[in-house]
Amino acid sequence: MREPLMRLNRLLASVAVLAMTVSAATAQTPPVPPQSTDPVEVEIDQGVLRPMQIAVVNFNGENGADLGGVIRADLRRSGYFEPLDPAGFVETGLTLANAPNFPQWTSIGAQAVLYGAVTRRPDGRNDFGFRLYDPYRQCQLASYQFTATPEQWRRIGHKIADLIYQRMTGESGLFDSRVVFVSESGTQLNRLSRLAISDQDGFNPVYLTQGDEVIMSPRFSLNDPNEITYVALGRDYSRIYLFNLSTGRRESLGEFDGQVLAPRFSNDGSKMAFSIIRGGNTDVYVMDLSSRQLRRLTTDPGIDTSPSFSPDNSQIVFTSDRSGSARLYTMRADGTGQRPISRGGGIYTAPNWSPRGDLIAFTKQGGGRFSTGVMNTDGSGERILSSSYFEEGPSWAPNGRYIMFARQSPGGDTRLWTVDLSGRVVSQAGYAGRGTDPAWSPLLDEQPANLGGGGPDGCPT
Repeated sequence: MREPLMRLNRLLASVAVLAMTVSAATAQTPPVPPQSTDPVEVEIDQGVLRPMQIAVVNFNGENGADLGGVIRADLRRSGYFEPLDPAGFVETGLTLANAPNFPQWTSIGAQAVLYGAVTRRPDGRNDFGFRLYDPYRQCQLASYQFTATPEQWRRIGHKIADLIYQRMTGESGLFDSRVVFVSESGTQLNRLSRLAISDQDGFNPVYLTQGDEVIMSPRFSLNDPNEITYVALGRDYSRIYLFNLSTGRRESLGEFDGQVLAPRFSNDGSKMAFSIIRGGNTDVYVMDLSSRQLRRLTTDPGIDTSPSFSPDNSQIVFTSDRSGSARLYTMRADGTGQRPISRGGGIYTAPNWSPRGDLIAFTKQGGGRFSTGVMNTDGSGERILSSSYFEEGPSWAPNGRYIMFARQSPGGDTRLWTVDLSGRVVSQAGYAGRGTDPAWSPLLDEQPANLGGGGPDGCPT
């Protein structure tokens, strides 16, 4: 058993946690790390078109200023927008009943103007309405209203940011989503890992386990944002769990003859692919979640792990060192047609198929550095998006335009970061504590299909 574990640790940096002592899993639970109140910092390197300057006016009504702040922070992190400083706004007193004074906004360079109001309903809920205008064309780009409880104002801010992003870029949004990850605390020799979940900007963290198990590989079901899976390592066991976020119910997939790791749902939520270390070998298996029937997909003597389904569930990408060095392979969902796709030098791990189906993200080790990259599904067109001392575990945003991963600086803590597909917009995610192995949820709700301005002052489509 020792030799395959040693090989696996060389193949996947994330599996180094297998060597942790039991004392790391039984340490005292630390206090919840405080939320960062620092301004969001986004690094935009290389020459790019200037982000769109947008004026986000603080909403009228309850939590209106905070709501405006959430929207500005979301849009800024995307790299497509440059929210203007509200202190420079000329026009004040905007209401949903009136259009803006367009020259006063063009005079400060605003290419779009967003404003809105929060109004209390008789049933105790709030209406969150907004309008988005193009001050140069002097027409309305979008208007919308949400109804929610007052406590949901932050989530409504994310939903409004999604609608603005969708209307201005033509792409679906990403802000009304969550991230599940492994929260780490303690020292190197006495490390505590807990399953954690937060909003995509790091706010509202909730810890789902108490630290009495070592947690690995949390993943969302893309078919149900309330369903996750993860691996838990105890004193004498390794188990794959299903965890329902809405009910709190935890269910084991069963006991397996061997070490289990790297589970991932099929995109319709009906199957689970994962690896089992058994008899000195590591292979990919798939389980039907309704019948619990298990099928072995790979039989090569090499280490086969980290399976990820294509969006149509017809193919699986995985990592294997069968050629002597870890590379990426694809196969049909029944295990046939296995072939290598990665073509460059270095060690390839942690493949993740884009929800769009056009790209595969991966971690690559070479030249003394770790990188996050993407390639076409046939292995062509490899591009490195981010490179540093150490990074791993790419996870796609629901719109397939951004990737979250874990990054560590020399001698520093491991934090969650994001990068866009251009590789030009790199930012640290908002969670204030140490985190590894992130997984991005699908959008929590479907977005409106048509966001035309509507009304007599609506902008032409």
